[in-house]
Amino acid sequence: MFDEIERFTVYLQDVKQMSQNTVLSYRRDLLQFASYMENRGVREAGKVTKTSLDSYILFLEKEGKASTTISRMLASIKAFFHYEFSEGNIRRNPADLVRAPKVEKKAPAILTVEEVTRLLEQPADRTPKEIRDKAMLELLYATGIRVSELTNLGLSHVNMTIGFITCSDSGRERTIPFGRVAKKALDDYMKHSRPELLKQKESEWLFVNCSGGRMSRQGFWKILKYYGEKAGIQKDITPHTLRHSFAAHLIGSGADMKAVQQILGHSDMATTQMYAAYAGNKRADSGD
Repeated sequence: MFDEIERFTVYLQDVKQMSQNTVLSYRRDLLQFASYMENRGVREAGKVTKTSLDSYILFLEKEGKASTTISRMLASIKAFFHYEFSEGNIRRNPADLVRAPKVEKKAPAILTVEEVTRLLEQPADRTPKEIRDKAMLELLYATGIRVSELTNLGLSHVNMTIGFITCSDSGRERTIPFGRVAKKALDDYMKHSRPELLKQKESEWLFVNCSGGRMSRQGFWKILKYYGEKAGIQKDITPHTLRHSFAAHLIGSGADMKAVQQILGHSDMATTQMYAAYAGNKRADSGD
């Protein structure tokens, strides 16, 4: 089954044009599933049954996996078997009737405007690293983009004259404006910090690390955790927390729901509408 999985991941990347992170996630889930099946003597996709899939879900539950994790892994498996069936590699799709465990929707973590202000004030703007960190935090909150989109920004994706960035998500491109506060932070970074970090190297990436390489998602996650603790924020902060907060504050300030949906890149309006329940009555004042 391992060779079949490799062919499927190539299909996801070359035909479906999914992002590298999404493809790696599918592959990781499927390799774990294939190892489980091989240990039970099932080595081909055509030999997998609904019963064996149900036993795998039960195994994951006994392992203590969260229902959200199991649902994600099952989605990977369903996509794989749908591909196998549509390609004529298997005679029946064993995943058709398999049901994922019920997932309780948790409210997204939202920072208050005051907490966001404290967080954004933490980088002291004294060193090249702090200037860069300030620019990343300001841009993330000003645009609501995902952390993967932030770290994948290239110099060509930023228009400093008009004040917007261009992001690509699953082949779809969207243009997102940013205001004067983020623009100033970004300008300071481009003029005073980025050249210092690059140390005379060349790079197409907008945000670079202290070695001059591209900033990684994990690297930014650590930066955000550091400044969150420094700001005395008790909530568990992730890069997605700023995305959630951006959306809730924008809707809370009276922004058009359709416009917010387009900025965030949501394909389903219902995903955007969930923020209305958590949007406070205070008008968000991010300076943008």
